[in-house]
Amino acid sequence: MKKLLLILITLTVFFNQLQAANKYDNPDTLFVARDGTAEFRNIDDAIEVCRAFMEYHKVIYVKKGIYKEKLIIPSWLTNIEICGEDKNNTIITYDDHANIKMPNGKPMGTFRTYTLKIEGSNITLKNITVENNAAKLGQAVALHTEGDKLVFINCRFLGNQDTVYTGIGNTRLYFKDCYIEGTTDFIFGPSIAWFENCTLYSKINSFLTAASTPANQPYGYIFNHCKVISATGADKVFLGRPWRPYAYTLFMNCELGAQIRPEGWFNWDDPANEKTARYSEYNNHGAGANTSKRVLWCHQLTKKEASQITIDNVFYHDTNWIQYK
Repeated sequence: MKKLLLILITLTVFFNQLQAANKYDNPDTLFVARDGTAEFRNIDDAIEVCRAFMEYHKVIYVKKGIYKEKLIIPSWLTNIEICGEDKNNTIITYDDHANIKMPNGKPMGTFRTYTLKIEGSNITLKNITVENNAAKLGQAVALHTEGDKLVFINCRFLGNQDTVYTGIGNTRLYFKDCYIEGTTDFIFGPSIAWFENCTLYSKINSFLTAASTPANQPYGYIFNHCKVISATGADKVFLGRPWRPYAYTLFMNCELGAQIRPEGWFNWDDPANEKTARYSEYNNHGAGANTSKRVLWCHQLTKKEASQITIDNVFYHDTNWIQYK
C-alpha cells in the first residue's frame, strides 16, 4: 500500500512539473508571422499551445500576411484574443463551400464550410479579416460562432452567401466597427448579437439577415448606428427574412441606403411568419429609411420602447466582458 502511495505521489509531482514547465502557460503574448519572423507561422499552431480554461487573458498577435487556414477555437479555450497587425492586410482565408463533395460522396453542407469556427467563450477578435473566398457555388461561411461572450472589434468578414453564422441560441456576441459583406442571408442564425457602428455591404439584390431566434429568446439581432450600403447595381435589398418563425431583428439609428426595398422585410413565402416574426425599426435615416410603404407586420418602435433597447438589457445585465462598449 505504501509503495502504491509513493508511486502516486511521484506521478503527481511529475505531471505537475510537466505542466509548470509549459513555457506558454502564462499571460505573455504569442506572435505569429507567415514570413517566419515569429515563433509561429500559422495561427492554428499558436492556438494549439494555449492551456485549457485559462484564467488569464492570452493574446495571439498576428502579423500582416495571408493565412490560408481552416481554424477552430475549441470549447475548452477561453480568454483568448486574436489581434491582427492590420485589419486589411492580416487575412485568414479558406474556400470551402456547401456543394463540395466529401469522401462519402455527399455535399459538405453549409455548417462545415467555415473559415473560422469559435466554440470557446470569452474570445475576442480584433483588427483582422476573416474571409471565405469560395466561388459562388453554394453557401460558404466565413465566421461560425458557438461560444458565449464573443467580441469582434474593427474586423472584416468577407464572403458571399451566409458569411456570418451565429450558431447557438442565447449566446451573446458584440460586433463594433466591423465590416460585413455578402450576397444572401449573410448574417444568419439564432444568437443574440449587437452590431455597433458596423458597415453592411450587399453585393447583389437579396437579403441582409436571416435570423432564427428561438421563441423564448427576447432578443436576436440588433443593429445600432450602422451603415447599410450596396454594390453598384444592387438596388433591391431586403433588411431580413425569417429563417425561423420568431426571428428577431432591429435596425435603429442606422443609415439605410436607397437599395433597401420600400417594404423592407420579406416573409420567406410563408404568410404564417408574419404573425410571429419580430422585425422592428427606430430612428433610421437615409434614402432607404422611409417607412411609409413598409410591410404592415413590422413594428416601428416608440421612443419609450427604443429606450429599453440597451446593451445591458439585451445581454441580461452582464456586460463586463465587453471592453469596448
